[in-house]
Parts: sequence; C-alpha cells; structure tokens
Amino acid sequence: MSQIPDNLKYTKDHEWVRFEEDGTAVIGITDYAQSSLGDVTFVELPEIEDSFDAGESFGVVESVKAASDLYMPLTGTVVAVNEALADAPESVNSDPYGDAWMIRIKPDGEAEAGDLLEPPAYAEIAD
Repeated sequence: MSQIPDNLKYTKDHEWVRFEEDGTAVIGITDYAQSSLGDVTFVELPEIEDSFDAGESFGVVESVKAASDLYMPLTGTVVAVNEALADAPESVNSDPYGDAWMIRIKPDGEAEAGDLLEPPAYAEIAD
C-alpha cells in the first residue's frame, strides 16, 4: 500500500501538491507513482519563471522501466526547481514527499484547487 500523507492534495496523474503559507505550492510525484516507475534514473524539470496551465506537462521522470510526463496540477509560474534531483534522481524513490519535491510554483489563482483530490479520494485510485 502506498504512503498517502494527509497534509497534501493529489491529482489523478499521481502528482502531489502542498500549499505553503507564503501562497506558493510545492509539487512532486506520489509514492504510488515512484513505485510504479521503478528505479528513477533522470528527472527533467522546467526553468524558473516558466509558466504552465493546469494539465500541461512540466517535465519528465525517467526510470529503468519507462519515461513518464509530469503534469501541472495548477496554473502557475515556477519560482523554484529542486536542483538536487539532477545529481540524485534516485531520491524520488526514497523520499518522494520530502527531499525529492520537484518544483515550487506561484499559482495564478485558486480556481483549480477544487479539482485536486483529498487523500481518501486519491487512495481509491492509488491502490
């Protein structure tokens, strides 16, 4: 069974979102996603100040099994990228909700936040 922290929101595409007090949102992939991918070997992330619409691909995670697009859960602009993943992509497997966060964005608004899944709803599709 996958880990599904209660303090996060989720997408049907297996990304997680953590809303910060400063109004930004941190995004990564779920335990279920990293487990399905297998050993992660490479992570491609966007540049700071890149903007994306909700549902748009913002990067790629490659593993020994496959390459998988990362999908933006909210419309917004990238304000930080986890540079450590370039040297340690395997941290996605060991700490998907901590050290292996992917990007931090400044959301354009909160309209799409209602489209995110609460932990119990995500658990239904992740197990």
